Amino acid sequence: MNRLAYRRIVNWVMLSLTGVCTFLTVSILFVILGFLVYNGGKSLDWNFFTKLPLPQGEMGGGMANAIVGSAIMIAIASIFGLPVGFLGGIYLAEFGGRTFSFAVRYMADLLNGVPSIVLGIFAWSVVVVPMGHFSAWAGGFALSLMLIPITLRSTEQFLSTVPRALREGALALGAPKWKVVATVVVPAAMRGILTGMILGIARIAGETAPLLFTALSNQYWPSGPGQPTASLPVMIYTHATAPYDDWHRQAWAAGLVLLGMVLLTNITARWILSRGIAVQKG
Repeated sequence: MNRLAYRRIVNWVMLSLTGVCTFLTVSILFVILGFLVYNGGKSLDWNFFTKLPLPQGEMGGGMANAIVGSAIMIAIASIFGLPVGFLGGIYLAEFGGRTFSFAVRYMADLLNGVPSIVLGIFAWSVVVVPMGHFSAWAGGFALSLMLIPITLRSTEQFLSTVPRALREGALALGAPKWKVVATVVVPAAMRGILTGMILGIARIAGETAPLLFTALSNQYWPSGPGQPTASLPVMIYTHATAPYDDWHRQAWAAGLVLLGMVLLTNITARWILSRGIAVQKG
């Protein structure tokens, strides 16, 4: 066997292997999605989006309070986490030195890899214990700890893709560094930065462990961010582990709704990013 034939055989074997692995990965994903759509789709109804949960053992009800509660805590996390991550990313990309920036990047990557349950315990220690009760504030704070490193690193990465010629041209016109960053660099990378923020929000939307330690749950409408608040991930957990068939049905429905929200968020992020690329090419 000559060398050319050997290389062709190796190429065919590796190409086939990667194709099989890709097919298995996609198949598993579609099996999970199909199973969730089948079980959750037949359990969705109007009451699920408008009614409160019923007492244990009773049929019917919904998870409207959990949908509202999840929205409240994601909003709180976004208010705290997005500005911190955004400004931190600007500092690392435009103003930071070598040693300090390296340390911040390392800590951000380390924080991004910390298990969410650990962040939940930390938020419980610094927010729930001093307040004396669970609350949406604590849940939003725990989720913001996860959102900050994601936003920081994505902001830095997209700012680093802005051509250096734009910065030099603005500086050559006599503009100060902060004005160049605010009016030239950040607008040029804004679509990518927004994409990173949206994907970060999608990342925290399905977290359960931090909310078990901070927001807990509630069977009623949220009365304020200072009170225990229901969320879709926690409701999925409690209903799926309960011994009631109707609760299992609602858990499937909640899982489908949560998946739809995350899917819609990811599609929106990809759409924004693709439009940004098109504008830059044009």
